Amino acid sequence: MTASCSMVDFNTGLLEFLYSSPTAFHATKNIAGKLLAASFIPLYEGDIWQLEPGKRYLVMRNDSSIIAFVYGKSPLLDSGIRMLGAHTDSPCLKVKPRAELNRRGYFQLGVEVYGGALLAPWYDRDLSMAGRVTYRDQSDQIASALVDFERPVAVVPSLAIHLDREANNARSINAQKDIVPLLLQLPAEDAALPDFRGLLHAELLRQQPDLAIKQVLDYEISLYDTQPPAIIGFEQDFIASARLDNLLSCFIGLQALLEADDQVSSLLICTDHEEVGSASCCGAKGPMLQQFLERLLPDGETRARVIERSMMISADNAHGIHPNFMDKHDENHGPLLNRGPVIKVNANQRYATTSETSAFFRLLCEAAEVPVQEFVARTDMGCGSTIGPVVASEVGVKTIDVGSPTFAMHSIRELAGARDGWYLYKAAVEFFSYSKAPFALISRS
Repeated sequence: MTASCSMVDFNTGLLEFLYSSPTAFHATKNIAGKLLAASFIPLYEGDIWQLEPGKRYLVMRNDSSIIAFVYGKSPLLDSGIRMLGAHTDSPCLKVKPRAELNRRGYFQLGVEVYGGALLAPWYDRDLSMAGRVTYRDQSDQIASALVDFERPVAVVPSLAIHLDREANNARSINAQKDIVPLLLQLPAEDAALPDFRGLLHAELLRQQPDLAIKQVLDYEISLYDTQPPAIIGFEQDFIASARLDNLLSCFIGLQALLEADDQVSSLLICTDHEEVGSASCCGAKGPMLQQFLERLLPDGETRARVIERSMMISADNAHGIHPNFMDKHDENHGPLLNRGPVIKVNANQRYATTSETSAFFRLLCEAAEVPVQEFVARTDMGCGSTIGPVVASEVGVKTIDVGSPTFAMHSIRELAGARDGWYLYKAAVEFFSYSKAPFALISRS
C-alpha cells in the first residue's frame, strides 16, 4: 500500500505533535484526539467489551499509555496481528512532592532526574512546566486535569566560567545541588515561599475557569524547553526538537495506523516509563498489552495461535554515527541520518531482533522503496535497550527493534534526519496493509 502523506506534510504534523506534547500525558491525549477524530471507538477497562471485526478501538491507561486497534475483517488466525510499539516518556526533570526552596531570597523547585537525562544541555534554557494535577473537586471527589504553563517560567543558570575555570575540562554535575530550577526572586530573603500547589491551582483555573477545584492534592509535573521544534540545516536536512526519543516513533505509528487496511488487524501501543525500565501498570513490562489480547481472544489456545502468526515492530530511536565521535561506533555499523530506518541487533538480547524478523522488515522496506541500515554496538561498549525485548518476553510475539538514527539522544534537544521519520512511516504503512500472516513466506520444513 502506498503511503498517502508526503514528507513535507508528515514533518509538518510531526512538529505540531512534538510542540503540543511536553509530557507523556499530553502526548497520549493528542494521540487519542487524532484517533477519535478518525472514528476510533473509546474503550474503558472497567466496562464489558464487545469487540467487532471491521471496527476501530482505543483504550488508555494512566492517561499516559494507549493502545489503538484496527480489528480487521480477515480472521485473526489467517492474518495474525501487526503490532507497532513505542513509548511516550522522555528523560526530563520532575518536580518533587515538597519542592519549594528559598535560597538567598530566590524561589527554586527541587527536582528529580527522570531517566538517563543528559544534564548539561538543561542549563540556560527557557523552561516551562507541564503534567497532570490531581485535585479534590467541590463535591469532595478526586479528579485529574492536565496543565501546561506554556510560557517560560523557570531557568537553570550556569555558573560563570570565572568561578569554575575547569568547567570546560572536568566539570561534573551534582543532580541534587547543581540542576535546581530558579522561578522568581522573593521580595526579601526571609519572605514566605509561594505554595507550588497553589500555583498549579491558579494556573488550572486560568486555563479552565469552569474547573471545580477545591484543593490540589498531588501532581506529576515536568520541566521542558520552550524552544519549539524546527527543521534546520543549510539544506533543511535535520529536525531539532525535545522528545524525539520517542515521540517521533509514536507519531510514525499513529500516522501509519490511521491508514491501516481494514481487512487485516493492526495494533499500536505507546507505553509510559520506558526510560526507567517499563515496570509499571502502564509500562511495557506491565500487563496492559497482555490483558488487551486476553480480552480480544479469551480462549488461550486461540490466542497463542494468533500470537504465533503475529509480529511486533518495536520503534525507538537509534544512535546515528556522530561525525565528531566516530570511534564510538562499530566500524561497519554506523547509521547515517537521512539514510533510512535502522535495524538494531544485539547478541545479548538488549534488542529483540531475529534473522526472521529483520528479513521480513527488509522486505517491507523494499516494497515501500525505503533504504535500511543496521546498528550493532561496539563489542567493548554497553548497549541501550527498549520495549522490544520486554514485549517479546511478556507476550511471546516475534519482534524486531528498529528506529530512526538520532544525534544527542536524551538531550533536552535532539537531532534527527528530516527524511528518516517519513521513511519509517512508509515502511509502517506497508506493514499495516500486509495481507498475510507476517511469516507466511517462511518455510518450516
